[in-house]
Amino acid sequence: MSSFDAAVIGSGPAGVTAALYLVRSGCSVILFEKMAAGGQILQTEALENYPGYPKGIKGYELADLFAAHLEGLPVTHSRDAVESVSGEAGGFVVQAGGKQHSCRTVIVCSGAHHRELGLADEKRLQGRGVSYCALCDGNFFRNAPVAVVGGGNAALEESLYLARLASKVYVIHRRDEFRGAKIYQDKLEAMPDKVELVRSSVVTALHGENALAGLSVRDLKTDEIRQIPVEGLFIYVGFEPATAYLPAALERDAQGFIVTDTEMRTSIPGIFAAGDVRSKLCRQVITAAGDGATAAQAAFVFLEQLHV
Repeated sequence: MSSFDAAVIGSGPAGVTAALYLVRSGCSVILFEKMAAGGQILQTEALENYPGYPKGIKGYELADLFAAHLEGLPVTHSRDAVESVSGEAGGFVVQAGGKQHSCRTVIVCSGAHHRELGLADEKRLQGRGVSYCALCDGNFFRNAPVAVVGGGNAALEESLYLARLASKVYVIHRRDEFRGAKIYQDKLEAMPDKVELVRSSVVTALHGENALAGLSVRDLKTDEIRQIPVEGLFIYVGFEPATAYLPAALERDAQGFIVTDTEMRTSIPGIFAAGDVRSKLCRQVITAAGDGATAAQAAFVFLEQLHV
């Protein structure tokens, strides 16, 4: 069984930063990531609010830069999916790909995945018009009408991206006011020929046999049902944390996100959490990186105390 000072689970901004800080402190680190490094950044067309890039930067470019920062450093990389974490401080066992790894501390940076609307036919039409990543699938709907569901930054950012590709973008939100940044709202409102903001409305049904052909949308104020013909539907209604592999005793909030203190310590000594998987107000690249640095420093102090 291989042995490490720390296991970092996930290589988004939080995981990469945590691994970087730990290995620079002289800790042995294994970094688990079954996909490409970058996390949610890879599903973002561009970032306009990351300091140091006043003209913005493509999501994949920033992800590549994060990954490059680990090149040449003594970090052990594993492409195996983590199946479970057991044990206690100083002797955790991380099982991944059928193999076990002994780790004195664990930093959870496994992030979150997009929440579904829960509609009939949603799963059936995934990959046939229903998507959760405009950057991944937007090009399939070039010059075709599409809809975006959601009212936060992610929904508005991806609506702007889709407006450059699609013939029409319907932005559907269940409230009167959008939660996303006003700068994004202003940009969308400035292109009424390409974007229609459908407020106080919810999608009630998806239509189409072999591919999505349209939506039924209910106005929450009038109860009127409207039919909107679209070929693509991009869903941004929040996230669900990736925590199923963690001990049941680990404290989570009502939505399942991991509860930590300000030093990223969880309810189980020796396990830390950082990034989107953590219960917090702001889920952005910059806060994830900050969480990762804090978690790494807290884990380093914890490891030093284990020596005493």
